[in-house]
Amino acid sequence: MMANTFRHTVPTPPSSVSGGREGRGSRARRSIAVVTAIAVAAGNLPTLPAHAQEKDATQALPLIRDAEIEQLLRDYTHPILRAAGLGQRNIRVVIINDRSFNAFVIDAKRIFVNAGALMDAETPNQIVGVLAHETGHIAGGHLSKLRGELANAQTAAILAMLLGLGAVAASATSRGSVGGNPMAAILGPQTAIMRSLLAYQRQQEEQADRAGVNFLTQSGQSAKGMYDTFKRFADQQLFASRYIDPYVQSHPMAAERIAALAEVARANPFWDKKDSPELQQHHDVVRAKLFGYLEPPDTLLRRYPPSNTSVAARYARAISSYRHSDLRTALGQIDSLIQAQPNNPYFLELKGQALVDSGRADDAIAPLRHAISLAPDPTLIHVLLGQALIAANKPALIDEAISNLRKALASDPEIADAYEQLAMAYGRKGDLADADLASAQAAFNRGNLPTARQLASRAKGRFPIGSPGWVKADDIASYKPPQRRQIP
Repeated sequence: MMANTFRHTVPTPPSSVSGGREGRGSRARRSIAVVTAIAVAAGNLPTLPAHAQEKDATQALPLIRDAEIEQLLRDYTHPILRAAGLGQRNIRVVIINDRSFNAFVIDAKRIFVNAGALMDAETPNQIVGVLAHETGHIAGGHLSKLRGELANAQTAAILAMLLGLGAVAASATSRGSVGGNPMAAILGPQTAIMRSLLAYQRQQEEQADRAGVNFLTQSGQSAKGMYDTFKRFADQQLFASRYIDPYVQSHPMAAERIAALAEVARANPFWDKKDSPELQQHHDVVRAKLFGYLEPPDTLLRRYPPSNTSVAARYARAISSYRHSDLRTALGQIDSLIQAQPNNPYFLELKGQALVDSGRADDAIAPLRHAISLAPDPTLIHVLLGQALIAANKPALIDEAISNLRKALASDPEIADAYEQLAMAYGRKGDLADADLASAQAAFNRGNLPTARQLASRAKGRFPIGSPGWVKADDIASYKPPQRRQIP
């Protein structure tokens, strides 16, 4: 199941690897990111509880949830995290529905990867190199260190501003008017502080490159993919480099970066090691899946014409057919894939998804049950099966739906869709208290606090006082996000 949540505001993170040209627009975005981070460090933005921080950080991002893609990324990150000593941290890779090549971290628990990074990475080793770099940020504690630097920068910026204002006032008093350029006394020191801060970030990026190569070496993987990726960035940046001030970048200039990276990457003893054919095929299939979901049919057919009979190409065309209302063709294509690989849970999942979305929930149940029995992590497939069981509109299936949705939420309690389906299931059973509570939890996870409080308050009135359901409802009904602190 690929579940897309589209939102319009996508914050620019402070620690990232991104491709393409960096002109005035991207410089402005990164400046905004730094200023926002300074505000957080100074206490001018709210500090949320741990669970609220996680939701707040992701609600502004257009996320993609998909069992197959997430499993592949877990396979990619597992050896890297183990080499970095982070294997027990339960660090997740989160996929963003953005076509640009980018990856970043904003905390020590998640690595964010744009769909475009997966779609543009031609080999597994290329995306593995990017993940190794981002792991370098987490292992190096760069985010906490950056917050310290930001706090220092905020203090220095305030002092510089006060001193600048004092100089302007003194000048006005002595001469009766302000002469020269009074803003230079204020902005000059702040510009120097910002440049110092950006230099610190560039140093962190270089450290993450080196750490990433080290993790690849320890896990027996090539650093060539990382080198090739940044080399491509360097080649792209050549077109814009004469317009870029290297001292106002949060990342090293690409040419300098690739020169520094080449020294350590080429010393990697596994430089010439290739990805296995099986891993390459799995990577190609996941890329095809993204293209099938995210590209229009005409573009998709140019990329994967009917003459291309590979599994990846057939998968992409089947997804495109299903997505654009050609169910009969899609089911024939999907059944052909299942016949070729009967133990592939994601082909079975796709068949179930296509049938559910086409109003044939009864027919979707069997392939989804089979998919769950085969998938390494069936969490998201449990949600889809729960949806199919409810949509089948048979009272005998409701308990099975609730069981599947509960299993999904036990593994990942942040899935708002699962709570919504659970609310429907409880409603069908006439269990209004649990239905209201599940609806409140769905609204809370989506960030809709007024609705969440209203539903939770209603649920409290239906549960016995002090019962587990009442306590959960009370937690939501009484939740108040911390107020923004005003700048002194």
